[in-house]
Amino acid sequence: MREQHDHASASPILRLRDVQTHIGPYHILHGVSFDVPRGGVTMLLGRNGAGKTTTLRTIMGLWRASAGTVAFDGGDITGHGTPAIAQAGIAYVPENMGVFSDLTVAENMRLAARSGAIDERRLDWVFRMFPALKTFWHQRAGVLSGGQKQMLSVARAIIEPRKLLIVDEPTKGLAPAIIQNMIAVFRELKQTEVSILLVEQNFHMAKSVGDTVAVMDDGRIVHTGTMAALAQDETLQQRLLGLSLAAHQ
Repeated sequence: MREQHDHASASPILRLRDVQTHIGPYHILHGVSFDVPRGGVTMLLGRNGAGKTTTLRTIMGLWRASAGTVAFDGGDITGHGTPAIAQAGIAYVPENMGVFSDLTVAENMRLAARSGAIDERRLDWVFRMFPALKTFWHQRAGVLSGGQKQMLSVARAIIEPRKLLIVDEPTKGLAPAIIQNMIAVFRELKQTEVSILLVEQNFHMAKSVGDTVAVMDDGRIVHTGTMAALAQDETLQQRLLGLSLAAHQ
């Protein structure tokens, strides 16, 4: 599962240009533009209500962009339906996790496999990252803890190879030990071919796994750069996010 790739000169896997989104009478995104490079993790950061989840849902076609373009792997996916976007190679882990509580862990995973059949070698790889899922394989997902449900949600997204993984706040409400496990998982994923776009409020997580960063405020991108540079600049953190990463070690 481990491969190293040189993506420095490659075109972005995902490119948003001047994307605007309206939800009913509300104008949420005001011309969002940023790139997700191939390989590694791009953090999408910002205060609550900045438009991060709306951006992810617009990429996935759950909400339609009212203007602008979303390009994935060189093709324009603006206006495409969610099933077609997923079929193109994007997996989405929403903030609410989206697991089926009445189904077993095994049934949840089989639903996520396009053919309904799970590659055993890949499943073993998933089990190495999330051993609890093997323990609860035949149990209903509803009996899992919050952290275990989040593990299942991420596992469902990666049970088949994807080009891009979009994850909305995977550590929200999780205990510190589970957050450390998530950090290890995303570090592992960084060694594979998948590119990752990650919304995260835990700044220790952001600093630990992020390569590049885009910061949102009021429906716009107000900063792009490397995560390392943002992590080292407390003045910039205060200006963009209203807090310091140093307080979230």
